Amino acid sequence: MDLEEIVEKYSAQNVLKYGKGNVKSILGKVLMEKPELKKEIKYVIELINKELTRLSSLSKDELKKIVSNYNYSYEKKQKDKIQGPVTVRFAPEPSGYMHIGHAKVVFLNKSLVDKYGGNFILRFDDTNPNKESWEYVKAIKEDLEWLGISWKNETYTSDYMEVLYRNALKLIEEGKMYVCLEPKKDIEKMRRYGIPVKSRNNSIAQNLELWDKIFSNEFKEGEVSILLKSDLHSKNTALRDPTMFRIIETPHYKQGDKYILWPTYDFAISILDSMEGVTHAIRSKEYELRGELYYLMLNILNLKHKPELIHISRLNLKDGVVSKRYITPLVKEGKVWGWDDPRLSTLRAFKRKGIVPKAIEQFVLRFGFGKQEKTVTLDMLLKENRKVIDPISKRLFAVEEPVRLKINSNIDTIFVKNHPTNEKLGKRQIKIGNYIFISKKDYELIKNDIFRLKDFANAKIEGNSIVLVNESPKKKIQWVSKGFEVKFVYPKPINIENNLEIKHGIVEENARNINIGEIIQFERMGFFRKDDEKMFIFSC
Repeated sequence: MDLEEIVEKYSAQNVLKYGKGNVKSILGKVLMEKPELKKEIKYVIELINKELTRLSSLSKDELKKIVSNYNYSYEKKQKDKIQGPVTVRFAPEPSGYMHIGHAKVVFLNKSLVDKYGGNFILRFDDTNPNKESWEYVKAIKEDLEWLGISWKNETYTSDYMEVLYRNALKLIEEGKMYVCLEPKKDIEKMRRYGIPVKSRNNSIAQNLELWDKIFSNEFKEGEVSILLKSDLHSKNTALRDPTMFRIIETPHYKQGDKYILWPTYDFAISILDSMEGVTHAIRSKEYELRGELYYLMLNILNLKHKPELIHISRLNLKDGVVSKRYITPLVKEGKVWGWDDPRLSTLRAFKRKGIVPKAIEQFVLRFGFGKQEKTVTLDMLLKENRKVIDPISKRLFAVEEPVRLKINSNIDTIFVKNHPTNEKLGKRQIKIGNYIFISKKDYELIKNDIFRLKDFANAKIEGNSIVLVNESPKKKIQWVSKGFEVKFVYPKPINIENNLEIKHGIVEENARNINIGEIIQFERMGFFRKDDEKMFIFSC
């Protein structure tokens, strides 16, 4: 649970109980859960006061609702009860490219292995041939490697089909699953009103006969499904005869035409987690209601190994789009550069934008294992990125929309530090030619003033020339002498109007020595990633 949630937890309890929050009492309970914050008490008190202000406007019922979300037993946090080593799994469907939400799950899994030791499994949950492809398998693996994630085992749900069929047949033979011939709308009506469909009364022999007919290709897609015979009146709608298998005729990217009857996530996930020895399975909070079904499947199949489910909140990016349904058409119609377009929120788009894995890891781990929904902004991630790249990124000179001015100088070379404090990055040589380029914006600001050409000389403008002077300057400006033309790309989230701005400029000659993919800071402009020899993409 992150700090904001802990503050809300005890502040809401205090206000509900006493009508007015007691900062000292709340602080004590917060520090009991986060003793490492004793050095930051002022900051914690500030958060508590801020939270009390928010809670003061809520009704008693609203406060009760908040309090009901939390467990107030003063035992150690659940994750501190873990007895290592652990086995965790990341189980993406290979139907798209990874985004920031995937990164959160990945790094939380990694944090458990790092802390307790154990095994990280990469399992491709590939039981929907309509959506999946080798392209996405390859992309997911590449993105994980870029994040610095290593895994001991790589498995595919589709390789376990015979095992899943055996378990399905077992449940049919025990009368716990049935083959349903009713259309989808009738099944939905059954779940809504608790009125069983006709197929629910099939005998075991009838279900076995229908099972055999499925494998004799006597049914087409949409004509038959296999349901778990559960509780049609359960308050948990996920338990009302959930669908366990359905026919999909599209050839599978890995298995080809070998199978047509494919399991749903609910059937396969618990079986494979148990078989592969997963100890802790992290899932999005949206699956929390299905947790009961997860354990029901383990119990009715008599699977002895039962993983512990950990449900976490989704990471919602306020100013970004992660939905494949939205992004895929943009890619297919050529409205973006591809899945790595820096306006998108895929991991490879972040990479192209110059957001580094360490920043992503630190950013997502801030939100921890809590279940409270968080809507975050891209700027929060970019701030984290600046912290990581600032100490290690070289500085170079560049100007946008350049104005060329003559210069007469008896200095033909200067030496400049590549970083103001990181001596390991060394120095570079800058040649002074017959011309100096400054930005159009700076030109308008200083054309009547004395100014400082950064790290070079004091100067003023006379006509179309820069003249060096000994007088003290009022302003300091960026400049380039010998350099080459490039494009500066400023991407914004794809769901914002005018989301791509491209400016022309000049960068110093030393920029030719910067590797493609390297992140540098153009002084007074910001951090940029070199995308190719003539294009730099703004990062932060």
